[in-house]
Amino acid sequence: MSDTDLIKLYSGRILALAANMPHTARLSAPQATARKRSPMCGSMVTVDLAMDDGRISEYGQDVKACALGQAAASVVGSGIIGRTIDEVSTARAQLIEMLRNEGPAPDAPFRDLEVLLPAREYKNRHASILLAFDAALEAAEQIAPSETASSHLTAP
Repeated sequence: MSDTDLIKLYSGRILALAANMPHTARLSAPQATARKRSPMCGSMVTVDLAMDDGRISEYGQDVKACALGQAAASVVGSGIIGRTIDEVSTARAQLIEMLRNEGPAPDAPFRDLEVLLPAREYKNRHASILLAFDAALEAAEQIAPSETASSHLTAP
C-alpha cells in the first residue's frame, strides 16, 4: 500500500468519525455482551446491548480497532438505538454488498458508512469494518434468539 493509498483510505472524514465515536461507555447492566475480533488485524469490538419490544434500547461499545473499524463503529453506534435486529442485519448485508460488489451505501441511519468506500480495495480491512455489526447481532441473538436468524451472522 503506497502513502497516497493510505492518505486516501484514512481520509479526514474517517478520522473525524473515529475520533467522535458515540456510546463508548459500557452498559452497567446489559442484557447481553458480545466480543468480536478480526483475526487478520487483531481489531476487537465489545458490544453491550439491551432491547425493549424488539428494538435496541441501550448500546455500549468498547472499540480497539484501526481507524476504519472505529469509523464503522461510530456510524453503527450513532444509528443503532431504536433499530430492530432485521434493520441491523439488513444494514450489515448492505455494507458487505458495498464493500464487495460495488453496491450502494447502506440505508439511513447507516448511510454514513459510505465514507468507507475507499476500503473496497482493501479486503483485509473488511472484517474490521464489520465488527460492530457482528458484535451487535451476536448480542441480540443472546437476548432474542427467536427474533434473529443465524443467517445474520454469516462470515464476511
